[in-house]
Amino acid sequence: MNTIRFGILSTAKIARQKVIPAMQRSAHCEVTAICSRNLDNARQYSKQLGIAKAYGSYEELLADPEINAVYIPLPNHLHVEWSIKALEAGKHVLCEKPIGLNSGEAQKLIDAASCFPDLKIMEAFMYRHHPQWIEAKKLVESGAIGELITIQSFFSYFNNDPGNIRNISDIGGGGMMDIGCYNISLSRFLFDAEPDRVTGFIDRDPDFGTDRLFSGMMDFGGKVSSFTCSTQLSPYQRVNILGTSGRIEILIPFNAPPDRECEIVLQKEIPDQASSLKTFTFPACDQYTIQADLFCEAISEDSQLPTPLSDSLNNMLVLEALVHAADGKKWLEFKA
Repeated sequence: MNTIRFGILSTAKIARQKVIPAMQRSAHCEVTAICSRNLDNARQYSKQLGIAKAYGSYEELLADPEINAVYIPLPNHLHVEWSIKALEAGKHVLCEKPIGLNSGEAQKLIDAASCFPDLKIMEAFMYRHHPQWIEAKKLVESGAIGELITIQSFFSYFNNDPGNIRNISDIGGGGMMDIGCYNISLSRFLFDAEPDRVTGFIDRDPDFGTDRLFSGMMDFGGKVSSFTCSTQLSPYQRVNILGTSGRIEILIPFNAPPDRECEIVLQKEIPDQASSLKTFTFPACDQYTIQADLFCEAISEDSQLPTPLSDSLNNMLVLEALVHAADGKKWLEFKA
């Protein structure tokens, strides 16, 4: 498999602390350049992270002929713009979630990407690639918990910094765009379907205007996924997947630590017997490295991406429907 040479479009914290180190551990990609609109920043982090090249503009990095692909961790409102510019520069694109500010932007990116059939572009929903989620999906599909009936998920952290991009509504801040998109994504992933209708409750920060608390329900033909996400609660995350004869609990579903084992629990109900409890333990691994490996494999082998842009569009459509339903205080029919 060919080594894919990556440029990093921005010195964002997630790139510096999580994604770049993970990509550097991949056998299939090489991080060769990083850029910032501040050249000093780019030089500082290129030295700190052991990256050969530093550029003082996004355009300079995209013009580098040695770079095959880019990773984009820019603020949400810049995702689509710079994804398209990267495609136009002949680069494959791995872009942070959410793919854009709305479904219109997602569709715009799909339309633009169709003009570059030889280039790969994928939204970076890294959690789906972790072995714990692969196993959870397999258990559901095998009938290990009977018929899947409901999913309950929770994701929260506390951040009330007015200068943080997650608290700036005009550039795509708020809980749903930052973390609620995971709750939606996992529900569609496990049910392998789109919801028929949705409803929700929203609480907006009076100063920021962002959604600091959102609780939603998605109806998958009489089977329900319910969730809460918040940017101003004690940090917590958990997923429970419940069927007619058992349940699966994912203890650290989203921010799986790269340096220690992860566990999921399968509880099965057996007629006339005590319920059985089985723990699946997964060796330490980095879901960002796995994501990089899969993306590089799709490029090298010209194969299908694990998550196409059509999935990104549908996730955004559900997110929009949930917010609209919450604003209208009603159930909203959903059409993908």
